[in-house]
Amino acid sequence: MATSSALIESRLQHLERHLEQENPVLLKAVQSFRELDAIAYRMGLLKRDDSYTSHIPWWPLIAVLGTFSSGKSTFINDYLGEKLQRSGNQAVDDKFTVICYNHERTNNALPGVALDSDPRFPFYQISGEIDKVELGEGDRIDAYLQLKACPSQQLRGKILIDSPGFDADAQRTSTLRITDHIIDLSDLVLVFFDARHPEPGAMRDTLEHLVSDTIRRSDSGKFLYILNQIDTTAREDNPEDVIAAWQRALGERGLTAGRFFTIYNEAASVPIEEEALRNRFRGKRDADLSEIHGRMQQVEIERAYRIIAALEKMARDIEEKAVPALTQALAQWRKRTLISDALVFGLLGAAAVSLGLKQDYLNNPPLWTQDPGLLYAAGLGLLLLLIGIHFGVRTLTAKSLNPQLRKANEGLEYRGDLVNAFAQCRRYWRSIFALNPAGWGRRTRKRLYRVIHQTDEYIQTLNDRFTNPSGDESPDQQMQKILNKNSDS
Repeated sequence: MATSSALIESRLQHLERHLEQENPVLLKAVQSFRELDAIAYRMGLLKRDDSYTSHIPWWPLIAVLGTFSSGKSTFINDYLGEKLQRSGNQAVDDKFTVICYNHERTNNALPGVALDSDPRFPFYQISGEIDKVELGEGDRIDAYLQLKACPSQQLRGKILIDSPGFDADAQRTSTLRITDHIIDLSDLVLVFFDARHPEPGAMRDTLEHLVSDTIRRSDSGKFLYILNQIDTTAREDNPEDVIAAWQRALGERGLTAGRFFTIYNEAASVPIEEEALRNRFRGKRDADLSEIHGRMQQVEIERAYRIIAALEKMARDIEEKAVPALTQALAQWRKRTLISDALVFGLLGAAAVSLGLKQDYLNNPPLWTQDPGLLYAAGLGLLLLLIGIHFGVRTLTAKSLNPQLRKANEGLEYRGDLVNAFAQCRRYWRSIFALNPAGWGRRTRKRLYRVIHQTDEYIQTLNDRFTNPSGDESPDQQMQKILNKNSDS
């Protein structure tokens, strides 16, 4: 246990060192996560070798999704200024590739286990999720993931994820599960479609998975839909019809949010001979690329807000979902235990009375009942038997509630183990008449409210850093002015 706690503390200290210069607001937020961890440990919602900080990526995350040969890799290479990803008209990579910055001049490629075992990355322990799809597949983590690092300055402070095409194949179910995991964690999701294949109806499954589900998301604004290689439609009589066909296909699947862009890579484009047409396509492409790149630069700011929002959500999940679920389970457990005790003890009592009448113990009591020592021992043995039966009933009725708790666990947006928390509620020294879950009380509620109040303060600090409605100079600007004045004098 001490080793697990030391490992978590080491991870948190490493995270704090990383944030110390990058974002002081998030550095303070780590302390609030520590407080939340302590509450969850006490209640049994987290095990000692776990931390809420391990369930959110602390680096801004941009996901690049789409079909095979839709230009994802070419777009990434162009953005990085590095030929990092292989590109081509056929499927050239069937793995999820996490791309991050390094200081070395050479590009490095690492196996999937480097991601599965590192809590700083978004695929920490993803092998367990893959195992849920097909037992044993988690051991083949290198077949699903790889980590690449390159010295492109565009990667400083953020992570890109390039996905395999959605037309994949034998690994499709696992691929979709990992994709859902990425979408949930990402700050920005770029969804690529190929304008060279203007048959959106033939891609029904892809559109369903990447588009239809977004209308139910609170963060649907982070999706950008990109029709790539639009230059191939330049020779059409009405290239706008191709764009309109895709927009209709997205609209038919309920798309109500997210931006739609049309771009192409000039180095790999089909030459457009007519100058006016070429300028029109180029102008639209440059405007859309500028907006896309602008959003990619903003993810560092958006990530800070999302981490604070996640902290608040985790805290509210404990009070609004975990505690009510455990309280309801306690009430059901108490009721089931008392009813079961009454039935078992009633049957035992009836059996004892029946046996006594049969043996006529009233008129012919056994000899051992006349010995006080034996009578005391028999009474003590009977008491211990009844206590043992009661605790056996407690255990069985508690286990009958585990399926209900596992289902309630799915309602927690961030990881929490309600089954383990309930196990703490039914420890042998706790009475079945206890109303509150283990570790939950007035003091714990105050600690939780303190964390929630701190999230408001963090948001206000971020607002002060990134906005200035009053037009006044920020503290940084004031300090710079003083330094400039001293320098001049």
